Amino acid sequence: MLSEKLAHALNEQMNNEFDAAQFYMSVAAYCEYTNYTGFANFYLEQAQEERFHGMKIYNYLNDRGVRTTFRGIAAPKTDFDSLLDTFETSLRQEKEVTKQYYELADLAMEEREHATISFLNWFLDEQVEEESSFDTHIEYLKRIGGDRNALFIYEKELGSREFSATK
Repeated sequence: MLSEKLAHALNEQMNNEFDAAQFYMSVAAYCEYTNYTGFANFYLEQAQEERFHGMKIYNYLNDRGVRTTFRGIAAPKTDFDSLLDTFETSLRQEKEVTKQYYELADLAMEEREHATISFLNWFLDEQVEEESSFDTHIEYLKRIGGDRNALFIYEKELGSREFSATK
C-alpha cells in the first residue's frame, strides 16, 4: 500500500506530465505561427509523449488502488525569441522534471517502496534521454546558425518524427 505522502507526490507528478504536454502544445503553436511546421510536429509529438508519461503514472496509481486526482493546468509560456529559445526553454523544463523524479525516487527509497522504485527507474532513464535529446537539438541549431538551407533540411527531419509508445 502506498503511503498518503507518496500517493500525493505521484499524483502531482502525473499532473506535472500533463502540464508538460500543455507546454509543448504551446511551443508547437508558436512554431506553427512562425511557419516552422516541421518543428511544430516535433513539439506535437513531444506533447503526445508527455501525455503517455502522465497516463503511465495514472495507470500505476490505479493499479495500486490509489485514486488519481487532477488539478487545473496553468497557462504555459507562449512567446519565444526564436526556435533556439524553444529548445533552450524545453531543456530547462526537462531538467526540472528530472529533479522532480529524483525527489520522487528519494521518497520511494525513504519509504522502502520497492515497486515504486522499480516503476520510477523507467522515468529516470527516460529523463536522461530527454535531456540529451534537447541538448543535441540546441547544439544543432547553434551549428546551423543562419544557414537557411541547413535549417530547412533539419526542419524536414523533425517534421517526420513520430512518437511511439513501444520504447
